[in-house]
Amino acid sequence: MGCLKNIFIAILLALAFVGFMSLGGGRLAGDIIDNFLNPPKDELVKKAEKVGDFSKIDDEFELERAAGMLGYNGVVAEHKASGQKLLVIDTNNKPILTQDDIKSDKIEEKIIGLTKKVKYQAFQVEDFKITKRGTLNSYGKDVPYVKFEARAKKLPIGDIAGIISVVENKDGEQRLLVAANEKKRYSQLISDEFFKAVK
Repeated sequence: MGCLKNIFIAILLALAFVGFMSLGGGRLAGDIIDNFLNPPKDELVKKAEKVGDFSKIDDEFELERAAGMLGYNGVVAEHKASGQKLLVIDTNNKPILTQDDIKSDKIEEKIIGLTKKVKYQAFQVEDFKITKRGTLNSYGKDVPYVKFEARAKKLPIGDIAGIISVVENKDGEQRLLVAANEKKRYSQLISDEFFKAVK
């Protein structure tokens, strides 16, 4: 009797599934998944406003994600032509790095220490080294940055290059700025253009 009951339940579930799919359920489920993975532009911009004003960025940049994780809010953008990734992270008054760190001679050691904390995560960074220092404009201020080169493990791209900087917004809240790309494709001009437009 129990076997007959299980067969009846299986047939009922199969019919319910066929009915759901025939009434457009497959498209509905697909739309829900697509909206989760690729949120609508207006929803993305609304979440990004918590971190900064991205309304003035050029059309060659696309906001990919705006999310909170581990107590930090962040925005990820991509330069469409080069694939360069640009991040702005609201550290919620829990600074990861400070402007004094960026200016110090021990910045390389500090960043290497931070990368060891994410050692067992989905990615790893090895052979990290600072190659240059400079300034860029973001949130209406000139701020120092360090340019780096590293090897990314557990990712298919290998050698990467980029910059790290810290800026305070008009309310005195810290933002960590990071840009990175494959070593041969990294462009400081792209980073400068994007971060200058963020207010």
